[in-house]
Amino acid sequence: MSAPQQASQSLLSKLIQDVISKFKVTGKAESETRGFIEVDKTKIVEVASYLKEVGFDHVKSVTGIDYPEQNQFEVVYHISSYSNPDLAKVILALKTKTSYKDPVFPSLYSIWESVWTGERETYEMLGIIFDGHPELRRLFLDEDFEGVYPLRKSFKLKQEGMFVDKSA
Repeated sequence: MSAPQQASQSLLSKLIQDVISKFKVTGKAESETRGFIEVDKTKIVEVASYLKEVGFDHVKSVTGIDYPEQNQFEVVYHISSYSNPDLAKVILALKTKTSYKDPVFPSLYSIWESVWTGERETYEMLGIIFDGHPELRRLFLDEDFEGVYPLRKSFKLKQEGMFVDKSA
């Protein structure tokens, strides 16, 4: 491992450990440049603000995941940095979950405006509401689309006027 890679691993590990102790969350550095932090949705804005302060200046992607066996949704923000050379090759996954009964998360738009499209797409495809997003409306589907959100596991394909289960 080269000296810059070791420095990056040390930096990422130290950063994740700092967040774990400061906010009482879980996380792990999985490699020199990849890691994750799992946080309760009630703390996500606070943790995200701190991560921005330490140099993570943008969100690369927002991903929503449906876990029907757990009746939960997970939202994952992949964050990185353009401005901090030590963090430029690091991608940190900031993860949070909620139940089907309460598919509402605080928007991180006030921290990173780069969530604008990802939160909208996750809203549209999974029905997850991002409270505080300035323009939470459809991107791809018709405004009058009805039915189960397309990326939910309960979505059924419509064929010839009737809904059918996809074959396994």
